[in-house]
Amino acid sequence: MQDKHQPEPLAHDVPASKGIDDVEGGSDVEIADDNNDTEARVMRKADVWLVGFYSLVYIFRVIDSANYSNAAIINLENGTGIKKQLGLDPTQWAWTLSIFSYSYLIFEPPNTLLLKTFKPSRWMFVLILGWGISACSSAAVKDFKGMMCARFAIGLAEAGFFPSVLYHVMAFWYKPEELPQRIAIFYSVGQLSSALSGLLAYAIGFMDGLQGLSGWRWLFLIEGLPAIALAFVALFWLPDYPETTKFLTQTERSFLKDRLAKTAPTGRKGHWDFASLRVLFKDRSFYTFSVFWICHGIGGFGVGYALPTVVYELGFTTTSKSQLMNVPPYVSAFLFLNTVGFFLHKKIIRPWTTAVAIESTIVVCYIILVTVSNAVVKYVCLVIAVSCAGSAYPVIWPERIRAIEGTVAAGIGIGWTNAMAQFGGIVGPHVYNTVFGPTYRVSYTICLSFLIVAITAILLSWYLVKRKDARNGRVTDT
Repeated sequence: MQDKHQPEPLAHDVPASKGIDDVEGGSDVEIADDNNDTEARVMRKADVWLVGFYSLVYIFRVIDSANYSNAAIINLENGTGIKKQLGLDPTQWAWTLSIFSYSYLIFEPPNTLLLKTFKPSRWMFVLILGWGISACSSAAVKDFKGMMCARFAIGLAEAGFFPSVLYHVMAFWYKPEELPQRIAIFYSVGQLSSALSGLLAYAIGFMDGLQGLSGWRWLFLIEGLPAIALAFVALFWLPDYPETTKFLTQTERSFLKDRLAKTAPTGRKGHWDFASLRVLFKDRSFYTFSVFWICHGIGGFGVGYALPTVVYELGFTTTSKSQLMNVPPYVSAFLFLNTVGFFLHKKIIRPWTTAVAIESTIVVCYIILVTVSNAVVKYVCLVIAVSCAGSAYPVIWPERIRAIEGTVAAGIGIGWTNAMAQFGGIVGPHVYNTVFGPTYRVSYTICLSFLIVAITAILLSWYLVKRKDARNGRVTDT
């Protein structure tokens, strides 16, 4: 294999003691070693600058969204809870939770294309700064209407982040087989930050009344400030595309570009292959993936939108300690997802069978939650269910991305697919309305039904993707 950037050896460079075959063979080995060294060096830089930075930002994005659920029970005993001060009844509270996901649903699909239009560094600056300012502003709201506006604005800004990261990093920089562990790392950081949000809420609860502000107002104010700072880091230092990034040499840029598949999206200006959209919408897996994302969003993630309240209503903890009891489910999700990502990377397990196993485990947990009344057993089941719920999407994301071809199709496909998950945020708060508490048996039964449909959708997607691979002559081990 000849490196196109390395000149071929001249005849007079061949030592007399060696034959031509020996030199050519040795040259191939040296070139292969050089390519391996270059690849390791380039991917290490990409991991630090992209996966590392985005994971840091993701911590604060998840804290911004997760802490609203924590705010539901902060300082209840003091009479300064958010629901009391804003005069919110259970239905209004559910709407302030779900309006966030409505803005996600609307604005997620086009965000990936806007990222390519304005360049990732500039668009990420707009998104991160927008949700930082909106999060801080929510500390000043006075009533239901004000909170609805603030939550919608936060969702509007945050909507573009996750699909844009997948589109930018995972589609423009990495091969499909390199995605599982990196997505697992990135996604698991979000799960861990959900645990951190519980710790943060617990600590900030002691600030109740400081400078005349309630604890929940301090919570919103403090959580938005890091995002504002990180927005400027993105603007000035976030690399855009392999062809244009400054932290790589020209040789490294060419190498990185050449190693990607020809069907991979490109950062080339003006390259908009809208013809790929026709193929995307004709692909039946587009719809089966969408059904899975919808059903897992409701059935798997639904409980996450009310977890602090659900745990509190188990009846064996105070509101303050309940914040701490929200930590184990997300720490478990972090550990479980990284373990799964490692096994997927080593090809010890396969994504499709793993996804089915994860969904089935959640189904078993919900059956126990419906039939068993012991609070400790129910809490353990919630820990397991939340851990599995946070791991299903990242397991399947590499297969979803791999099934899409073309720049525009990748942008719309990734944005659309992730937007479908927002039905969890739209439906979840209403499914877990406090009127169904403290047992939430109706809620678990509804979610269990959605998970059965989700398993069916995974199996159909698996069949369609395998058939497409066979038709295109691709050999996979999934």
